[in-house]
Amino acid sequence: MVVKKRKTNETDVSLKLELFGSGKCAVKTGIGFFDHMIASLAKHALIDLELECEGDLIVDGHHTVEDVGIALGSALNEAIFPASGIERFADRIAILDEAAAQCAIDVSGRAFFSWEVPSLEGKIGEFDGELAEEFFRALVANAKISAHISLIRGSNRHHIAEAIFKAFALAFRSAIAPNERVVGVPSLKGAL
Repeated sequence: MVVKKRKTNETDVSLKLELFGSGKCAVKTGIGFFDHMIASLAKHALIDLELECEGDLIVDGHHTVEDVGIALGSALNEAIFPASGIERFADRIAILDEAAAQCAIDVSGRAFFSWEVPSLEGKIGEFDGELAEEFFRALVANAKISAHISLIRGSNRHHIAEAIFKAFALAFRSAIAPNERVVGVPSLKGAL
C-alpha cells in the first residue's frame, strides 16, 4: 500500500492506494462529479483508493483537481516502479451511450501526454469540464507514464468525461497486468 500526502497553501491531499485491488474507493474532494470520476477510475482500473482533498474551492476547482492528479500520479509511480513482468503497453476504448473515448498507455518511466479532445468547456455539475485535461496531465507527469487520450465521438459532456476516465482506467489496468512470459523489465534497454 502506498500512502501519500500533499499539502500546499491551496490544497491538502491525502491518499492510500493499493495498486492490485478490487476497485474499492472512498473519495471526497468537495467536487461531486470529480469524486464520481475518481471512483469510476478506481473501479475500472481495479485499484483500491482512499482519497481526501480539502481545497480552495471558494476560488474554483482547478487547484483541487490538479493537486489530486499530482498526488495520485506520484502514488502510482511509487506503486509501479521499478516495473517488471508487466504488459507495459495497452490501448482501450470505453463508451458511454453516444460517447466513445480511447486511451493508449506506455508504462515507460517517461512522462508524455497527448490530449485530442475537443473542448469540454462548461460545467458538469460543479466540475469545470476543461479540468479533465489538467487532471490527466498532472497524473501522467507524476506517474511517469505516457498516455494518449482521444475522443472518438460524443456530444454530452458528462458522457464524454466519463468515457475518458473509463478508457484511461481500462488501459492502465491492462498495461500494469502481470504477464508471466515477460521476464524482468519489459524493455530492450533493461530499464524503464
